[in-house]
Amino acid sequence: MTLQSHSSPDSLTVPVSLGARSYEIVITSGKLDSWATTLNAWVARRPQFFATPSCGPAGKALIVTDHHVGSTHAQRAQRSLNATHWVTARVELEAGEQSKTLVSAAQLYDALAEMKADRRTVVVAVGGGVVGDTAGFAAATYARGLPFVEVPTTLLAQVDSSVGGKVGVNHTRGKNLIGAFHQPLGVFIDTQTLETLSERDYRSGLAEVVKYGVSLDEEFLAFLESHVDGLNRRAPDVLRQVVARSCQIKARVVEEDEQELTGLRALLNYGHTFAHAYEALLGYGRLLHGEAVAIGMVHASRLAERLGRVNAADTRRLVGLLEAVHLPIDLPRGPLDAEAVLDRMRLDKKNIGGTLRFVLPTSIGRVELVDEVPEADLRTLLAEISSREASKAP
Repeated sequence: MTLQSHSSPDSLTVPVSLGARSYEIVITSGKLDSWATTLNAWVARRPQFFATPSCGPAGKALIVTDHHVGSTHAQRAQRSLNATHWVTARVELEAGEQSKTLVSAAQLYDALAEMKADRRTVVVAVGGGVVGDTAGFAAATYARGLPFVEVPTTLLAQVDSSVGGKVGVNHTRGKNLIGAFHQPLGVFIDTQTLETLSERDYRSGLAEVVKYGVSLDEEFLAFLESHVDGLNRRAPDVLRQVVARSCQIKARVVEEDEQELTGLRALLNYGHTFAHAYEALLGYGRLLHGEAVAIGMVHASRLAERLGRVNAADTRRLVGLLEAVHLPIDLPRGPLDAEAVLDRMRLDKKNIGGTLRFVLPTSIGRVELVDEVPEADLRTLLAEISSREASKAP
């Protein structure tokens, strides 16, 4: 897979080819203050949305952000739009997973109604995955669908949630239970925004990066292993390559299985069956999503070991890289309620007819969707995890 370069050596483009819904992901550094130029180019390519004089560069945009980046990245993005004659409004959500709800979506509907939005009004998400998912869900459902743009400012959002058109909110019974597929007009990624991330949030994003390598691309995994120092230092040249490669891997999967009909796109959920259960049981926010994914990948690999699909050396390689980039490999508290975990897992969207399905490795760089994992093996694994965690509890 070859990355297409813009005229500047610090700008890369990853195309997402989905017919009439095709778009591009632009990865650059230090260009947020002029990003409206890119949006205007995207708008010019979509005459079906922006064919009238009231739209396009003189159109309307609702910027959705949160309190972490509202006065910084979102303000810069808004100024760039205003400089090219967009009429804008801005909504700042509370930061964190607790904002990924129907209540927040209703807040965005109110803002769209207040600005008299029509189906050519663009919803612009500036922030992390919660902002992108919630804003995208509002865009997908207001007036039966508004144009939507992602400007992700966290590593997790840049390499995962901003790519592929999956938008939604959480329900009290599970993560992402309410949602839609709604592809954006484009994704604009400025890696300079990662400089303002907390250490914990940055590490959380690295979990999804590791996921791409360990599950779908051993060559990429080897690149990560050989660039641990650059990853830990947030070196811009390393980050551009890592973000672009991650987006490219996900884009190719999305192109082949946009709405998860064949099972291919489910492969992107390696570690997520465990992760989503742990996030819900611990209370959203106790574990960051990437932290839960890191732990979930380790537990999925151990389940695969129990089923004879991989050997212990593969799990150790995964654990070694996660530890090298300072990600957790164990849950943050004592005994685990296996029945509660299983109950949450039964809500997973990959399941069919009540049968638990898992994405499990067969080797480094390859995973498969596995039907009918014996619950006895899963219970035994969860018991081992619980025993290990209990031994660490004070």
